[in-house]
Amino acid sequence: MRVTGQEIEHLIELALSEDIGCGDVTSRLLLPDDPSGRAVIMAKQDGVLAGLPVAGMVFRAVNPKLVLKAFKRDGDRIRRGEKIVSVRGKTRSILSAERTALNFLQRLSGIATLTSKYVDEVKGTGTKILDTRKTTPGLRVLEKYAVKTGGGGNHRMGLFDMILIKENHIQAAGGVSKAVLRARSKRRKEKVEVEIRNLPEAREAVKSKPDWIMLDNMRIDRMRRAVELIRSADRAIKIEASGSVGLKNVRRIASTGVDFISVGALTHSAPALDMSLILT
Repeated sequence: MRVTGQEIEHLIELALSEDIGCGDVTSRLLLPDDPSGRAVIMAKQDGVLAGLPVAGMVFRAVNPKLVLKAFKRDGDRIRRGEKIVSVRGKTRSILSAERTALNFLQRLSGIATLTSKYVDEVKGTGTKILDTRKTTPGLRVLEKYAVKTGGGGNHRMGLFDMILIKENHIQAAGGVSKAVLRARSKRRKEKVEVEIRNLPEAREAVKSKPDWIMLDNMRIDRMRRAVELIRSADRAIKIEASGSVGLKNVRRIASTGVDFISVGALTHSAPALDMSLILT
């Protein structure tokens, strides 16, 4: 997933319009001669950097003549007090772009940092951490990029690229097997995943041969039994755990033998990584 293209440019345009509106009145009044200057973005917390190319696009969208020098790259682990990037050019332009650039950089770095903590927790288990669709509206492509930067993986981008049969679909279709078989009958190219909540549903699910089975909000002991049941029936089926996942229990969940653990908190609850821009 690349942080380039018209989609990202459109997001930046919306963000700048929201913040600048008809103009930066403070900078215009206090800096009428618009001198040239230099600023540095500094880390105020330890974490994993993500979104630096987006921040650069923000500065250049405000003034293409601004010159950036990066001291770090996306994916780098950064320490409090370290310089991330410097910006040279017209001071009013730098100050006008400051908040929007920091908003993107702090938000995405926060997601990458939280993701890296989950990834570290399951290291050595063979289980991969995935995100969900619980993203900020309009920012999904960037937030999922940040998850990958932090070492996680992307589940599906949207409703269009995977068949995921959840509780309400099962209810509407009349059961687990009926739902999976109906999805299979259409002979579509997308993989089929089905969500189950208990062992009877696991037994029913394996008979219909989905590509993935999601174990939703199961206790650890039941999850372990479900994994054993599914593996004994069909080792090709991928198994995902989801629901009530946190840093305190993610390794225990991974120890059950699941292939994936999806964590909504990566994107819906990641705190921004604190940074600041200082004129030098």
